[in-house]
Amino acid sequence: MKIVGLKPSNNVFLAPMAGVADLPMRELAMELGAGLAVGEMVSDDASLADSRKTLQRQQHSHRAGLRSVQIVGYDPARLAIAARYNVELGADIIDINMGCPAKKVCKKAAGSALLADELLVGRILAAVVEAVDVPVTLKIRTGTDHKNRNGASIARIAEDAGIQMLTVHGRTRADRFNGDAEYQIISQIVNAVSIPVIANGDIVSLKKARRVLAETNAAGVMIGRAAQGQLWLPGAIADALKHNAADIRVPAPTKQLAIQHRHFAALHDFYGDYLGPRIVRKHHAWFLESLHQQSVLTVDTAKALRSNFNTLVTPRAQLDRLEAYTKLLTVPHKGAPGARQIASCGVNEAPLAA
Repeated sequence: MKIVGLKPSNNVFLAPMAGVADLPMRELAMELGAGLAVGEMVSDDASLADSRKTLQRQQHSHRAGLRSVQIVGYDPARLAIAARYNVELGADIIDINMGCPAKKVCKKAAGSALLADELLVGRILAAVVEAVDVPVTLKIRTGTDHKNRNGASIARIAEDAGIQMLTVHGRTRADRFNGDAEYQIISQIVNAVSIPVIANGDIVSLKKARRVLAETNAAGVMIGRAAQGQLWLPGAIADALKHNAADIRVPAPTKQLAIQHRHFAALHDFYGDYLGPRIVRKHHAWFLESLHQQSVLTVDTAKALRSNFNTLVTPRAQLDRLEAYTKLLTVPHKGAPGARQIASCGVNEAPLAA
């Protein structure tokens, strides 16, 4: 697929998760085969341009692929200025956030709250498209609530304004992340416009990706929470779709461990010795949860490892502890590891899953 003259590597994208999809995550996701990794949303508030959070979210490198910058706000003029500013910094694509359901965003009438005001949506989109010479894309939800699923109407407004690609999270603003994604509504939105539509929401496997693509006729899929702790997933799904494989190639646990080691080291370098270890903790928790879902770890083992890991405060201690997991993930015989293996990871009990 193409976004005007730009060609993502494939049609399986990493979602722009605020506080999660930072530069280290995007670089690694792209290396592992994702087609596009959209940056974390940045505010249109010029007073925040030099804040630590904004400056970190603006970081990019060639290893992260096409530079898609997501902006958030409610004022057409300010969003246009923010779009121009980010293009000057090197953005290849400007993505407008009208999908975030977070209270701190919606209380400012931004994010998915904008879906309730179609006239304002049209003004915002027209202003941003007019302001820049790069493709402008949009992320929305299916509507504000179950009585107001106006995603198709918003999509038509977007296409008329010159939006080049639309991503739809298959829930309403009121749903937040509860319930099941509404793929039938995404299908209606796909049928309402001629621009590419990317389906997002609950895509956790190759089977689900295939089902969503078939049911919605979307041009691609976007993976968010399912990539947390398993950054290899978007690339694995993309590869399986490309080769019409029966299933994805799940990396061996030790390979997944090596990926996490690289990710954690990159996070330490990016955020520093104080913030780095604190940010790593949530990624470590997602990694352990992923191993539990794969039946590699029991829930008790994962819980014990997480609790112990959260006491570590230095990058070196965290990386050393992660390296020690090799003894848990490489079991030379069927059944649980020995007490010495478990103790080496700071856990006295909680064996591996049989």
